[in-house]
Order: sequence, then C-alpha cells, then structure tokens
Amino acid sequence: MNAVRIMWRITRLNFRAQLEYRTEFLMMIAIGAIWQVSVIVFATVLLTRFTGMGGWDSSDVLLIPATRMLAHGLFVLLLGRVHGLGRHIQEGKIDAYLLRPMPVYRQIQLQYFPTNAIGDLTVATGLMVGAISRSDLDWTAGRISYLIAAVLGGMLLEAALFTVVASASLRFPAADYWGRWLEELLGTFGSYPLNVLPRAVGGLLTYGLPLAFVAYFPAAVLTGHGHSTGTPYWLAAASPLLGLAAYLSARLLWRWSLNHYTGVNG
Repeated sequence: MNAVRIMWRITRLNFRAQLEYRTEFLMMIAIGAIWQVSVIVFATVLLTRFTGMGGWDSSDVLLIPATRMLAHGLFVLLLGRVHGLGRHIQEGKIDAYLLRPMPVYRQIQLQYFPTNAIGDLTVATGLMVGAISRSDLDWTAGRISYLIAAVLGGMLLEAALFTVVASASLRFPAADYWGRWLEELLGTFGSYPLNVLPRAVGGLLTYGLPLAFVAYFPAAVLTGHGHSTGTPYWLAAASPLLGLAAYLSARLLWRWSLNHYTGVNG
C-alpha cells in the first residue's frame, strides 16, 4: 500500500507539472487525438463506402480498431513509458535508476505523465461507443465482461511486446528501433480482419508476432467469427489470458536482462 501511495503521489505531481503549461497541455491532448486520424478515416470510409470486409459486416469490423485503440490508449497511459527506453540506455540514464530504492521498471513508468494518452483515449472511447451502438449484437453482461477483459488483455500484450524490446535494449541499445517497427506494424495491421491478408502474413502476425491477439481474435469471438479465423477457437477466445501471460513472462525477461546489465559501455 505504501508503494501505491508513492506511485499515486508521483503521478499527481507529474500531472500538475504538465498543467503548469496549459497551452502545451492542450496541444499534447490534441496531438494524441490527431495521431489517430488515420483510424478515424478508415472507420468513416468503411461505414460509408463498404458493406463489409473479409466476410465481416462493417459494424463488426469497426469493433477491431475500437478494441485496438482503447487497448493502446490504456497502454500509453499506464505502461507506455517503456517504449523508447533505448534512448535512456544510450544516454546512461538507466544507471541512475539503479541507484534509487525503487524498482527500475516502476521508475521508468513514473518518469512523466503521458498527456497525449488523454487524446488517444478520447478518440478510442468515441470509436468504441460508435462500434457498440452500430452493432447488432446483444450486449449481455457476459459479452461486456469479455470485451473489458479483451481490452485489458490487449493493453498487457502490447506492454509485453514493448517490454521485450526494452529488455533487448539493455544488451543492445540499438534494439530501440525495433520498437518503432513494432509500433508501425500495430498501426498498419491492427485494425483489419487478418483473413484479408495472405495466409503467410496472417500466420506471422498470429504465431510469430502475436498482434492478432490484441483485437482481431477478441472481436472475432464477440461477433461470431471465432471459428473462421484459421486458429483454434479456444486459442482465440483465450486472448485476454494470453495477454496477461505474455506480460508476466516479459517482466521475468526484463528482470533477468536487468540483472545482466553491464552499463552502456559494456
């Protein structure tokens, strides 16, 4: 509980520090929202020009980017500072973290308040409300609970992927560029039904780099397409649990990598 109080106090101070510059604060929120304009355009074109995609109705497809964006917004807000950690390692800042009486991973997450996440979450929430309102699904308590679990699982899976990149950066600081590549992949392929892609690409994004578990599989399970994904139904349905398992595994990898960290100069 003491650790939670300290984290809350630091977060409040970081938020107040951002509010000291009101114009910049509002600009960062706007930047977070504008950054998602491509997804908004995709949703608009999908709903106005097409009746569906890959055998999915347009309202069902819309649930994929809504889930991905909401998971991404929560990741940016709660765990996103691990993205880009390679810069701190290259600058030697990570060495100072090792001297403080707080876990390094926690210090990284408490560096600053990510104001742009407010813009991300605003757009994501609006898209999710639109997706649910246009859907013909019966939103029972069970389906709503699964959607919440899927969003949280997607957040944890994205955090796991970037934590793996951060762990690699402890040994190879240039690995930070992998994070940019990963971010591009999430933004490019994370909003579509993967069955519209070549089978080899879909397999890679499922078993090689598990982006499909962030939003595609949960949306497929919710909309009744879970048996036509080319993946065992139980695996697609277990996406939220896989996100949790991946994050816990990534944290173990982070701990191991940090214990073997020898400094930016080796």
